[in-house]
Amino acid sequence: MAGSFDFEDIKRRMNAAVDDLKKDFGGLRTGRASASLLDPIMVTAYGNTVQLKSVANISVTDARMLSVQVWDRSNVSAVEKAIRGAELGLNPVVDGQNLRIPLPDLTEERRRDLSKTAHKYTEQHRIAVRNVRRDGMEKLKVLEKAHTISQDEHRKFSDQVQKETDTTISRLDEALAIKEREIMQV
Repeated sequence: MAGSFDFEDIKRRMNAAVDDLKKDFGGLRTGRASASLLDPIMVTAYGNTVQLKSVANISVTDARMLSVQVWDRSNVSAVEKAIRGAELGLNPVVDGQNLRIPLPDLTEERRRDLSKTAHKYTEQHRIAVRNVRRDGMEKLKVLEKAHTISQDEHRKFSDQVQKETDTTISRLDEALAIKEREIMQV
């Protein structure tokens, strides 16, 4: 009878929050060049707003340099404008259809800003996990009221949902701690 509560869906949604946070962290620059730094950048091309990676090839040429090869020459200035306007502190150098992007050294102030942003991302994902928990708990109440599950099953599933919530929040905090060490490493 307890088959009507989908605990696996709760786990999947909570795990998705952790994966999503790690993806967001990929866009936060540390001391090393990473192609994912440019992932959040949107470019106006062909009358639409599209992700940078859909109009160009992004590669890491060395620890402090990114290279963006724009496929269509007519999009080069739009790509350059998007990178400059992304508030990442990057100044691309245009060379034909290629843009070389030297990564400036991170100042102490910029590191603190990146750390604050990492905290903000983490809190957003903690909220998402707590919302999944709340949805699960509400579903359990409804199932118990409808006599689909017993009081004991309700208690058992509530404990499982709470344990999964605690574990997931710990994983979010762990990811934050790793990212902060990366950001603050000189």
